[in-house]
Amino acid sequence: MATLLLALTILSLVVAGIEADQSVTITLLDSAVAKGAVCLDGTPPSYAYSPGFGDGVDNWHVIFDGGGWCRNVAECLDRSKHYLGSSAKLISEVNGSVYFNGMLGNNSTFNPDFYNWHVFKIFYCDGSSFMSNVEDVDPMYNLTYRGARIYDAMMDELLRIGMGNAKNALLSGGSAGGLATILHCDKFQSLFHDTTRVKCISDSGFFIHGQHFFGGDWRESFFSRVVSTHGLTNMLPTSCTSKFSPTLCLFPENLVPDIQTPLFLIESAFDAYQIAVTLFPAKGPQWISCNSNLMLCNSTEIEIMKDFRFILINTLKSTIANSSSKRGYLVHSCWRHGHMEDISGSTCSLIVGNGLANKNIAEVVGDWYFDRSEFQEMDMVNNLPRNCTGDDLPILEKKCSDYYIHHQMP
Repeated sequence: MATLLLALTILSLVVAGIEADQSVTITLLDSAVAKGAVCLDGTPPSYAYSPGFGDGVDNWHVIFDGGGWCRNVAECLDRSKHYLGSSAKLISEVNGSVYFNGMLGNNSTFNPDFYNWHVFKIFYCDGSSFMSNVEDVDPMYNLTYRGARIYDAMMDELLRIGMGNAKNALLSGGSAGGLATILHCDKFQSLFHDTTRVKCISDSGFFIHGQHFFGGDWRESFFSRVVSTHGLTNMLPTSCTSKFSPTLCLFPENLVPDIQTPLFLIESAFDAYQIAVTLFPAKGPQWISCNSNLMLCNSTEIEIMKDFRFILINTLKSTIANSSSKRGYLVHSCWRHGHMEDISGSTCSLIVGNGLANKNIAEVVGDWYFDRSEFQEMDMVNNLPRNCTGDDLPILEKKCSDYYIHHQMP
């Protein structure tokens, strides 16, 4: 009877979580303007905040939004007209609120380790992974490059509302936000007392140089122009720039070895963004079709993907070998970019084949964060990209609820 009651209780929580998405209001940080911490278009930066509750009131999850970079004035001007360069455009385009799901969600069944934490999402509107700090405003186009000031202003706000007293703190981000996490990880750790557990997670932020692989020169040139446009030469970690050029210090393989704070990397060996966008500057129709549907890839394109996997895995292995033992990582073989913010990529990832060691990605991260177990796993079996989109959402949620009910049974 006790087992049945537990199962019914868990199921009721699951159903409640499924039916009630967590909508969170976007807030402008108006106080940042006086500090010169503004978006590309000069509007105040913005965030979405869900307060912690219960035994999570002393735990904080800060997450950077992602969205690529702008590498010249024209691209930054274009971004300033959309949500990736303007908080005003962001609020207008999403009607003032966003949904927190996956590892940001407050469903205690789907997200047992982090459901009741404070969650503070920082929206991305500077195009430099929160690293730029150019004093002068572009006189012709009125563009402002102040990503580092946005980071500092957001940290000031977080400390004002209580994050400095955290028992547990987590910094994460996806894609360009994953790179921002790597760049800011140690700086974030410095905000806390020695007794606070502070760790970082980069989600799909391990952008490889691949110097001698397809598009290597283009990738290096791209980041070189990002550095130039946003004035990053003196903003990047000196632990890296003392050994490499500023351009190379935007590639995580040259950053990660010097990070002192525990860091976890979530990656796909077939990262959909890196393969689709950064391999070939000029893409033919067939390659574009292949990227949109793996069934349309020809043998040459498949071999290129397999080569990419080989380079990413070996680059990451080499990076970790030269790093602290506090590194964790999970590298799967699904065709994907980004994981933490939806259930198929994190809390229910195993259901769609996107997990390792018979665990969901969120379970792996929870075990690593709370020191229940170390985790350094790569899928070394599948050397072809897999479609891990899974079932429609209602079916996925039902299968996922069944999984958690089974795993939480005594």
